[in-house]
Amino acid sequence: MKALVKMQVGAGHWEIIDKPEPQINDDQVKIKVEYIGVCGSDIHTYEGHYNTDAVGLTIGHEFAGIISEIGENVTNFKIGDRVTSETTFYVCGKCRYCKAQEYNLCPHRRGLGTQQDGAAAKYVIARKESVHILPQNLSTREASITEAAACAYHGVNKAKITKGDIVLVLGPGPIGLLVAQIVMSYGGHVIMTGLTQDARRLQIANKRFGIEHIIDVQKDDPQKLVNQLTGGYGADVCYDCTGAVPAMHLGMELLRKKGQYVQIGLFAKDIVPVDFSKIIQKEIIVSGSRSQNTHDWEPTLRLMSEGKINADKMITHEVYINEWDKAYTFIKSGQAIKVVMKPI
Repeated sequence: MKALVKMQVGAGHWEIIDKPEPQINDDQVKIKVEYIGVCGSDIHTYEGHYNTDAVGLTIGHEFAGIISEIGENVTNFKIGDRVTSETTFYVCGKCRYCKAQEYNLCPHRRGLGTQQDGAAAKYVIARKESVHILPQNLSTREASITEAAACAYHGVNKAKITKGDIVLVLGPGPIGLLVAQIVMSYGGHVIMTGLTQDARRLQIANKRFGIEHIIDVQKDDPQKLVNQLTGGYGADVCYDCTGAVPAMHLGMELLRKKGQYVQIGLFAKDIVPVDFSKIIQKEIIVSGSRSQNTHDWEPTLRLMSEGKINADKMITHEVYINEWDKAYTFIKSGQAIKVVMKPI
């Protein structure tokens, strides 16, 4: 089968090569891939900034398809089921995090597309515990971005949102747009920020997804808008989906006392300057959000099925895996929200 593989360390070196079809064990499921979502971490891997030891691995961790084979111990699925899968391929099952069902924190965790062959191929293998059947009204194309939506769902629930809360979502990228949709489904009022270069995405956020308040922080003062909406107190919750230090500082500045701040976006560097005096003086509650967990998937699929997360509107471009360079251009130029690929 044809697979998209990172062949060498460093930027680039993604090639379409022939690989043998993967074989399952008794506890696994073989899925015929129909669509693969392109993630921001895929971009970082391509550019050599992330997952640099993934040489020889088939990339791709967002996907959906149809079960083509099941192991002898698999009882919850059958051949022909339309499914998606978590990225988790292996966890130890013994550490305190596994016992608490916090599999994303297992120190021995291996993920599809990072430590195990991923989905940018005709077939992918998933462990039975990670597979989820799709709602009838959700296509495999839409469901191919479930992993991204589950990450957003995981992040949103790191804070407690009360109906009517003023919620900052920093960054109009795919995760920011997913976070905003989930927040709105909880009754929160979203203020989405971006830069001048994000003008198209901010417009899409408003027109396509109904995000009421959008602001270019390079042109307008977000503090003025936040004060108008909160009587001068500040926003209740902030989700940073950018991983940009200025955005982090802005979010903490705009939060009210005892506000909640959640860091979802990954920073380019591990060590960044943080204004701890502001955290202390305002008693800000700060949380990090890493990936997603098994219990995030079914609620996410339900939100997608109900249209509260509109996956169809998120997907703006579609290419084949041998057109990866087009996907990269669409994303880096800001033309795309989410790109999906198809196997060949």
